[in-house]
Amino acid sequence: MKRPLPSRYLTPMDLADLVGVPLETVYQWRRKGTGPRGFRVGRHLRFDPEDVRLWVASLMEEAA
Repeated sequence: MKRPLPSRYLTPMDLADLVGVPLETVYQWRRKGTGPRGFRVGRHLRFDPEDVRLWVASLMEEAA
């Protein structure tokens, strides 16, 4: 990820746009437990930008 992460919590669509995958992929990651840690605010799913950064860093580390 070359652009900085936003300072607000991310929606599933934000995450999909950020990493360049379809929205359904984000939901599949959630179901499989393979994506970044998310949380619910009422019925809305959100992701902490720091958790997303750490998740991406772990993927890059695994690939190295």
